[in-house]
Amino acid sequence: MAGTYIARIVDVHGEGIRLEPTTGSEVPERPNDVNLLAMAIALALGAAAYEHHPEPRNPEVQTLEALLTGEATMPWRGPADAGTPSPHVVCERSGSGLPRCRVQSGPGTPA
Repeated sequence: MAGTYIARIVDVHGEGIRLEPTTGSEVPERPNDVNLLAMAIALALGAAAYEHHPEPRNPEVQTLEALLTGEATMPWRGPADAGTPSPHVVCERSGSGLPRCRVQSGPGTPA
């Protein structure tokens, strides 16, 4: 797994959210690491009250790699009371080497 992954969460009306990785974010290349990072992001989004968008996912376009690089939208929508002006998902490698992610108000400020 790559060291750090930070991405701005952008609401794409009618489609879901898009992750816009910040400069220096590392997107893993190995399939297992891609899956682990995507799962950690999904868990962080769920903990932050994001939920699945009602539109079905298009598996031809919405691959995990495309979602992590910001090339596709994710079928999620933000919480109804989304007052955070610029939410980010921040993922860092834990001591065990697995990614730990959280949603916060900015790229470097815990919410």
